[in-house]
Order: sequence, then C-alpha cells, then structure tokens
Amino acid sequence: MVHATNIPGRKVSQGSYSAFVPAPLPPKLNWTPRLIGALSDADRLVGRLAGEGGRLPNPHILIRPFVQREAVLSSKIEGTQATLGELLAAEAGAIVDRSPEDLREVGNYVVALEHGISRLKKLPLCVRLTRELHEKLMTGVQGHQAEPGRFRRIQNWIGKPGSTVATASYIPPPPGEVEPCLAAWEKFLHESTLPPLVTIALAHYQFEAIHPFLDGNGRVGRLLITLFLIERRVLPTPLLYLSAFFEASRRDYYDGLRGISERGAWNDWLEYFLLGVARMSEDALSRAMRINELLAEWQRKVSGESSNNPLRVVELLGANPFITIKGAAEKLAIAFTTAQRAIERLERARIVKRTGDSKRDRVYCATPLLDILEEPARLKSPDNK
Repeated sequence: MVHATNIPGRKVSQGSYSAFVPAPLPPKLNWTPRLIGALSDADRLVGRLAGEGGRLPNPHILIRPFVQREAVLSSKIEGTQATLGELLAAEAGAIVDRSPEDLREVGNYVVALEHGISRLKKLPLCVRLTRELHEKLMTGVQGHQAEPGRFRRIQNWIGKPGSTVATASYIPPPPGEVEPCLAAWEKFLHESTLPPLVTIALAHYQFEAIHPFLDGNGRVGRLLITLFLIERRVLPTPLLYLSAFFEASRRDYYDGLRGISERGAWNDWLEYFLLGVARMSEDALSRAMRINELLAEWQRKVSGESSNNPLRVVELLGANPFITIKGAAEKLAIAFTTAQRAIERLERARIVKRTGDSKRDRVYCATPLLDILEEPARLKSPDNK
C-alpha cells in the first residue's frame, strides 16, 4: 500500500459553507519513541487480555454482560440514560422505571454487536456489514429520521445542540462523496500492513470523519472497533471495549478527532487511542477475573448438595446478575418449584437477595456481581502511567 502524505483531507465549497473530505488512508506516520512506546504498551496488555481472558473458566458466560455494559456506555455518549442495572433487570423480566425507548436503543446495540460477530464468519468487515449494523442499531427507535441501513442523502454537521451548518464545529463530506470515501476506507481496512491497533485507530477516525449516516455514526464506529479486533484475531472474544474510556475522557476524544481534521495531528490521536486500548485491557481483565472468582466462591458454597440446581443457577448469574424463578425454570428446563428451591438456597447463602416488594414475579439480584460490572472504569494503570 502506498503511503499518502499526512495532509488529512480537503475542504470543498458548498456555497455558504465548506465541507471536509478526508484523504484516503494511510497517512505518512511519524514513528516517534513516544508512539512506539504507546503501541508496545497497548499490544502487551491486549495480548495479556487475549491470553488470560481465553483461559478464564467461563469466558462465554462473561461475554454477554460485558457486551451489555458496552451498549449502555456507548449509548450514554449519545445521551441515552438507561443504566446497566436497568437493562439487565428488564432483560430478566423485572419492570423498570425507564422509558422503553431508552431500553430499546441500548438493546439494539447488543443485537447489532451480536449480529456483527455472527456475520464475520461469512463476511469481512466492509461497507455492506456497516450498513447491516446501522440497520440493527436504528430499527424501531422513535424520533430519529435515521433511515436504518441507508447512507445519508443530505448534508449533516456536528456542533452544539441547536447549531446550524453556519455555526457547526465540523461539516463532513457532501452526500455525493460519502460512498467514494467509504470505498477507500474499506480498501484500507483490507490492505493495511500497519499493526492492527494502528489500523483500527486510523479507520475509526476516518469513519467518524465521513459520518455516513444521519444518526448513529458514533455507535457504529465504536462497534467496528470491537468487530475489527475479533476479525483480526487480536482478541478471541469481545471482552475489550473503548466506550468507557471515550466517555470518561470525552473532551480528549473529540479533540483528538478534530486535531486530525484541522491540523493533521495523527500522533496525538494514535497515542490517545492506544492509551485507551491499554487501560481498558487492564480494566476488562480485572473485572473478568473478579467475576470468575466470585462465581467460583459461590459455587463452592452450594456444591456437594443433593441437587445441582443451585450450582446451575449460579452459572446463570454469570450471564445476568438479575434472575426470576420463572426465568431460571425456563433456562434450566426444570419445574417452577424446583427453581424456587434453588433460588431460596442461594438467598440463604446470601448470594442473591430480593429486589422490590412484588409478591408475584419476584426478582432477585446478585448485587456483588452487578457492582463489579457497574463500577467506573479505572483509567490509570497500577503504576499511574
């Protein structure tokens, strides 16, 4: 692949305003010791997450709450207020005090990510898959003229609420440039010989700069990071997500993207992105290991009894810390009263406790598990790098 200059793109006049058309990737990178160090750190920590994460006793169970946590944080960046606890409780069958609209937006993110992982078995990461992700993400969401799965045919812009194209902080390519820009973006994804983490950092910037949809660009862009890491076998399972990092350092995130478009500050963006990979790899591994230790401790508490149903219910808690008797009975294919006895055993062992005062359809929660999932991301390494 031929390296371009590090000029980020060109302005095209559209009468009363100018839109930005990003140049094809890759730029000419300046491999400073600082950038090499950031890449080395990120590579080492994501490799450790891949190795140790794959050896955890039940990574397949852990994936779902991690996916849901990412869905909540990615949607939060866009202003959706649903919490992880509300999403998990609603999925378990509890009635939660949150608009169905917010829950659907977050639920759609989970559906889109699971769809993407499944499609990677037959299809590489490409423009077609990107449209499919957008369709899953935006279907059934009210109040958005998002045209699920369709690229925009009008000019959009980024700015403070209420801003116009005249006062926008960034104006992406005109509609006629969207598909040529995406074709070049796809070509780069398939042909890049750069390290995978650098490739996806550049591709993420480019996708956000193109802003091909009327709504949902940020969420699709964040989905693509996870899918790329799985496609390139950087990670065996989707345990690493950057939304928590982007959310906690939101100003740095937008400054990094804008720094490229305005002055070609590629290194600043790459160092920021790689720092995010490093910190969130540590965070994910810490969470996964603590969850597994907790589940193992609970299984020891209820093992060696005449029935193995309490053990099986503990395993269900790994996928969702909220549970109902009816839900446990259905998932384990056992009678309602059998599931009730198993959950009451867990209640006596102080593994779960009832939430709310409903006499029927009681909902139980393994609060220590939920606490690990909901705690804020640790953005500093143990040595405070």
